[in-house]
This record gives sequence, structure tokens and C-alpha cells, in this order.
Amino acid sequence: MDRDTQDLHRFGYAQQLLRDMGGFANFAISFTVISILTGAVVLFGHGLNYGGPAVNGWGWPLVTLATLLVAASMAEIASAIPTAGAVYHWSALLGGPGWGWFTAWFNFIGQMATTAGIDYGIAQFVVDLMGWHGHGALLAVYAALLLSQGYLNHYGIRAVSLCNDVSVWYHIGLTLAIIAGFLFFVPLKPLSFAFTATHAPDQGGPYAWVFLVGLLQAQWTLTGYDASAHITEETLDPRRNAPWGMFLAVLVSGVFGWAMLLAMTLGIQDLPAAVAAPNPFLFVCETAFGAAWGKALTWAVLVAMWFCGLGSVTANARMVFAFARDGGLPGSKALARVSPTHRTPAVAVWVSVAVAFLVAVYSGAFGVIVSLSTIGLYVSYVLPVFLALRARRRGAWGPGAAGEFALGPWNLGRWGGLVNALAVAWVAFITVLFVAPPNQLTGTTFAGLTAALAVYYLAAVRGKFKGPQKLMTEEELLRAEAALEGAA
Repeated sequence: MDRDTQDLHRFGYAQQLLRDMGGFANFAISFTVISILTGAVVLFGHGLNYGGPAVNGWGWPLVTLATLLVAASMAEIASAIPTAGAVYHWSALLGGPGWGWFTAWFNFIGQMATTAGIDYGIAQFVVDLMGWHGHGALLAVYAALLLSQGYLNHYGIRAVSLCNDVSVWYHIGLTLAIIAGFLFFVPLKPLSFAFTATHAPDQGGPYAWVFLVGLLQAQWTLTGYDASAHITEETLDPRRNAPWGMFLAVLVSGVFGWAMLLAMTLGIQDLPAAVAAPNPFLFVCETAFGAAWGKALTWAVLVAMWFCGLGSVTANARMVFAFARDGGLPGSKALARVSPTHRTPAVAVWVSVAVAFLVAVYSGAFGVIVSLSTIGLYVSYVLPVFLALRARRRGAWGPGAAGEFALGPWNLGRWGGLVNALAVAWVAFITVLFVAPPNQLTGTTFAGLTAALAVYYLAAVRGKFKGPQKLMTEEELLRAEAALEGAA
């Protein structure tokens, strides 16, 4: 038995999923789900409207630095607890089954809304480029995108891994091409334009508030990096590769994303017209390169977005599988089923796809999807970080702790407490920020979901859900693995 399987057995789980992803593949899935060519492009108009070019100049690096604190805090826990449950499993071990249950549900909400935001954004671009009209056409394209990603995640996990590897180089290559195109073929504004030019919508409030609302562009983009933690049971040497996958995905995305946004911002020929355009990114590209090249560039970006949606479905399904494996979801027995032929959580894949479709149908507003996914994910990210900080202050977590609370090889050492505290403070700030006007519908939706979860937990879950359990002996774990190997 290899060391990674032995490590998984220590937490009471069999090696059910196919473990053959290396460190680059682990990094690739988080980098792909972050996808600067999705968030920065889809919300390019949001940033221009709420804050203007200064949001790209100052806001993006600010959010990147704050997000690195969150990513580092999560990476430290992932190194100590390398299971597919990720944030759910961390909270359950550090705080108890109730903390784990709520963390899992917030992550579930955020993950599904993220997939919805990615593919709904692609669908909006496609109908604009094709000149199609009507909500039916939009939903048809959206459904087709989800089905293609679900099919590949069900039947071809090796193909998904290959797509993620290709996606990294595709993202980097296309980002560099966009930067070079604006630098060499478009008359650019002075660099100061990206840091001093501003814009605020009518009745948008003081500019400082408008600028903060505009940070949603960067914060939504820099989400989804928990994907590296969700695929730890498919990653070789996950105690090192998963933490580096998360942290480097945020760092590399932050650097390349900022460079791309600066080039695009300096290439804006007419700021008021760009802000007023139905699709500001498409408008800026067509104005800069001409209609034909602008559309070609947009189609190329849509390929990167599809890769992003594919990786998001992968992460979603693993989270659903891990939570169901511990009995945390209705229909857990089916959701925890692994396809013996393909070694993928097939039912969880299709449930993820279906729920993502319903999220978009319910909200009917792209802004709600984006804000809801950002808040849901970051609340689920910060709960285990808060619990780790609490345990660290009691001496139960951190340097010197033993057993399942011992730090892994990737850790923050004596800086852990400070980094954790700053991460918790940042997430608390953006959670309030992104439910305030003009995102009141997001606030209402999130509050309603939280209240419903609380009622459901108190009425039907409390005292019954035990969280992660070691349900099989070593011999039973080995037999389960042998059965899957034989079927495969």
C-alpha cells in the first residue's frame, strides 16, 4: 500500500477515487477554476461601472493580497487534513459535526452558484456574438455547456485532468497574447489612467463606496481555489501538492490577471461608451482591434471559460461526494456512489450540474449569482480558518500539536495566528460589503438560505449527523479498494 492510501486510511476512508494527479495537475484545476479569463472578463463591465479604471489599477492587487492570506490559511489546514471533504472535513474535525455541516452547505451553495456564474456568463457572450435573442436561447446554450462538462466529468476523469493541464497553458498563452495585442497594436493611455481615472453610476453614493462595490470583480475571480483541496484523494503526495496548488493558483492568477487588466484598461479608447456598452469587454476589443479580430478574441476567451466551468463541476462533485459519504445530504447513499468503471462520483456529478442549472433559472440575474457564489464560498473558506485560529489560541492546533491536529509539511509556523486573524477579518468585511446596496437581493437570498439551513439543522439534523466517521476496519477498507480495482 502506498503512503497516500495509508494516510487516507488513517481518516477512515477507502481509496475509491483514481489517484494519479501530480502537483501540476492539482495546481491546474484551481488555476482553471479561478480563470482570470472568466472573472476579469465577465465582470470587466462591473468594474468599469463601479469605480472605473482605478478599480483595475488599485482594487485587483488589494484583493489579491487579501486573498493570499485566506489561501495560505486554507493551505495550512489542507496539508494537515488531506481529504476530498476539504473545508467541510476541516471544520468538522476542528469544531465538531455542526460546524462541519454548515460549512459544507455554504460551500455547496457557493460551488453551485460559481458553476452557474461561469456557464451563464459564457452563454451570455455566445448569444451576443451569435445575435440570438430571447431567454430561451440563453438557457439552451447554458444547458448545453453544463451537459458537456457533466459528461466529461462522468466518463473521462483522465481527460478532465488533461484538459486542466492544457487549460493552464491556454490561459497563460492567451493572457500574454491579449497583453501583447494591446501593448503593440493599440494606442494606449498613460499608465496613470489605470490608477486615477474613475467612474460612478448615477446615485451610486460616495466614490469610496462605489470603489468597494467594484471589488466584486476581483473577489469573484479569485474564488474556487479550494478545488485543489477537493481533489486531494486523487492527488499524489497531497500534503504538499494540494497546499501549493491553492496558494500558487491565487498568486499566479493575481499577477497575470493584473497585467492583463492594466493592458486592457489602458487600451480603452472611449471610457463613457465602454461603460454604456451592453458588453464592455467585447466593445473594448472591437474598438481596439476591429470587429472581426475583436470577435475572434472573444471566442478564444470563451474556450478558457469552458475549461473553467469544467474544473468547477469537478470540484463541486467531489465536495458533494465527500459530504454524502458521511451522510450529510438527502439521498447520501446514491450521491456517495462511485462508478466502478470510471472511478468517478457519477451521481454527484449530475446533481451538481442540475443544481447549477436551477440556480440560474431561480435568480434570473447574473449579479445575484456572482455575489451569492462569492459569499457562499468565502464563508465556507473562513469557518475552518476561524476554528483553526480558535484551536491555535488554546494550543490544540499549530506547532507542537499532535495526532490529527498536527500541522502538515506545508505550514505557516509562528505566523499562522496573525495570518488566520487577518483572513477572518477580510472575509467578514467582504461578506457585509457584497450584500449591501446594490446587492440587496443577494443579501436577502443568502439570509433566507441561512435561516432555512438553521431551521432544518435544529429540526432534523442536530444530534443525528455525526460528521466524518471511521466506519470500516482496515480489512474492510482494503476489500472495498480491491473490489473497485477489479471492477475498473
